[in-house]
Amino acid sequence: MRRRPAVSGQFYPATADELRDDLAVMISPVANKRKVFGIISPHAGYIYSGGIAGLGFSAIDIPSTILIIGPNHRGAGPPAALFPDGSWNTPLGDIHINSRLNALLLQHVPYVQADILAHQFEHSLEVQVPFIQYLQPQATISAICFEYGDFAAAFKIGEGIAAALRAYGEDVLIVASSDMTHYESAVSAKRKDNLALAHVLKLDPEGLLQVCRRERITMCGVMPAAVMLVAASSLGARQAEVLAYGTSGDVTGDDSQVVGYASVAVW
Repeated sequence: MRRRPAVSGQFYPATADELRDDLAVMISPVANKRKVFGIISPHAGYIYSGGIAGLGFSAIDIPSTILIIGPNHRGAGPPAALFPDGSWNTPLGDIHINSRLNALLLQHVPYVQADILAHQFEHSLEVQVPFIQYLQPQATISAICFEYGDFAAAFKIGEGIAAALRAYGEDVLIVASSDMTHYESAVSAKRKDNLALAHVLKLDPEGLLQVCRRERITMCGVMPAAVMLVAASSLGARQAEVLAYGTSGDVTGDDSQVVGYASVAVW
């Protein structure tokens, strides 16, 4: 199965030359890149969140295998949908699905089912792919799309992912795709996002889910972020750092209703 891009020409440029030019601006040269277990990366249109995502990807060492996990905005397909074997296409060409990692994820991770429908129009995973192709052209990926769930489900899924990555036996980067607070004032968004990010920095996925629910923080990828924190902690992560933060108001100049974006590394 070859997945064609759903949001090229909308969230990012539709031609290879334009896309490379944009990525070259958003990605900064970093001499000493950090080896990490996972990152949180935003997924809005590149004009709004691409600079934040670029700073995150620039700062880390990207291995040849990446697991991208993101929210299911449309609700199509099963609650935990793994894209089956094949490839994803972007203006930069095809990136292949890692069939060996896919098989291990299906074996070890509860709730996960192979599915195409959930991925057909979902942008949250797709917008991460050009950054990966630009920085690691030989990379392969696996991709899982999640609906919202409670901590018990996040814990089981995260532990299952950790077991699958141990069985895989090579370095795998987990990219958790998420934007932060949606459509509030910049002051409110930053306050709420700081509450959520405080739990990310403590590697506290249960606290992250609880504070988002209690404070009504509209972090759309809170489930993927919690799953990544569980998996990374199980694999040995002990620290996290916010690499970049901003809002759409930084681009538009309008702070009355913004969306927040963060890049966070976990190692």
